Amino acid sequence: MAASRDGFEAVEVEGSAGCRGSSGMEVVFPLDPAVPAPLCPHGPTLLFVKVTQGKEETRRFYACSACRDRKDCNFFQWEDEKLSGARLAAREAHNRRCQPPLSRRQCVERYLKFIELPLTQRKFCQRCQQLLLPDDWGQHSEHQVLGDVSITQLRRPSQLLYPLENKKTNAQYLFADRSCQFLVDLLSALGFRRVLCVGTPRLHELIKLTASGDKKSNIKSLLLDIDFRYSQFYMEDSFCHYNMFNHHFFDGKTALEVCRAFLQEDKGEGIIMVTDPPFGGLVEPLAITFKKLIAMWKEGQSQDDSHKELPIFWIFPYFFESRICQFFPSFQMLDYQAIIPFFLDYRLFLFLPFKVDYDNHALYKHGKTGRKQSPVRIFTNIPPNKIILPTEEGYRFCSLCQRYVSLENQHCEHCNSCTSKDGRKWNHCFLCKKCVKPSWIHCSICNHCAVPDHSCESPKDGCFICGELDHKRSTCPNIATSKRANKSVEYFTRKMYSICVLYRIIHKSMQPSEDLEVPS
Repeated sequence: MAASRDGFEAVEVEGSAGCRGSSGMEVVFPLDPAVPAPLCPHGPTLLFVKVTQGKEETRRFYACSACRDRKDCNFFQWEDEKLSGARLAAREAHNRRCQPPLSRRQCVERYLKFIELPLTQRKFCQRCQQLLLPDDWGQHSEHQVLGDVSITQLRRPSQLLYPLENKKTNAQYLFADRSCQFLVDLLSALGFRRVLCVGTPRLHELIKLTASGDKKSNIKSLLLDIDFRYSQFYMEDSFCHYNMFNHHFFDGKTALEVCRAFLQEDKGEGIIMVTDPPFGGLVEPLAITFKKLIAMWKEGQSQDDSHKELPIFWIFPYFFESRICQFFPSFQMLDYQAIIPFFLDYRLFLFLPFKVDYDNHALYKHGKTGRKQSPVRIFTNIPPNKIILPTEEGYRFCSLCQRYVSLENQHCEHCNSCTSKDGRKWNHCFLCKKCVKPSWIHCSICNHCAVPDHSCESPKDGCFICGELDHKRSTCPNIATSKRANKSVEYFTRKMYSICVLYRIIHKSMQPSEDLEVPS
């Protein structure tokens, strides 16, 4: 989840940047992939550049792909920085120290020993978040320890482990059982036999629970997640320690081959990927990772099946729709409308007309304790007419759109679509030639619809470099000119600084002030 780090606001340029006077971070993918990125404890880093209006690129730098706060991972290196052998050795040593204390194989061996223990000897340290063998008890004698851990509890590790709720790093909000059950039932109804769970631990455990308790269920699951704590609850063919922002398997080639075999089983038939990335994550690194997983899946396909797509459910906020569809044009955002007379629990506001709840999210929790309806949807390349939602919960099938929508989402004959995204009936603006939120009005000054109290002089979306509205910074025809101009300004600034310092030295009347710094 590459985003804000040490004072920089993390924004995808195409998302909310493009505003005059604004700034943001953009991920840069080098043209030469043969040059490896430096490593941090979370795997290969990403290359970032700060972008501001009229100043296209400054010095580029590497930073952690997974942590948005430098307090969680303080890796930083300029792209053109040369490191000494001593610093490289120190970095490698630091990376090793930050890895989990036990290898994947050791975790499996401990788990097999743990389940053989009698119930009275099965203990879990809540402070260290670790299953304890008898030899470990002495080291955890002063910790809060949960005893009599049952096999049922071991099958629900997300209820034993504390959720990682640091929004800047993990944002680990877990689906409620009712949402997981809906997804499991839906996946079964659609005929899938295997589910690649990328960042969805609770869905993974419910699939395995269902398979163990229902002989008719033949769905298998593999969890890829950055939370290494799950290593102590699953065998090697059920869990891989994985960073979805850089496609990094922490356990190397062994884990990579586990994932490859799972994707290519039965010649790639009957599998779907369900992913729930942290919402602060940038779309582009995620899209590139998912395309690598798709490519791995396609390796097992025959030439005749080269046109097929790996079915995907991508759970993410609706305002990233244009970015997601830019990378995956076949994806559609599925509809949801909150008409049940209580707040729903979801960070995942299914764009399917179904509510996905989160057990530990204060905003999107089932019942009266949740404060808001979530902006989160499901994006999928599965035809919406195949996804059936319960009519008893307020859904109807729109024969014109060929998908389920909520009752208040009325079909617009001008847009030829059920256009609402937030559960209210939207109004068609003939000047904008599209439907807009009911609270919006058309502004003759801005020449588009907006909230009534908006500022007509507010920054407008457009190119960072020239300000034009018909393209973004990355495709600006003046990009080369901008780079030259930036270099000229930087050269002039440094020269002026040198002259100023020389003047002060000569006259010995003034020492360089602390705020006079060499521009970086």
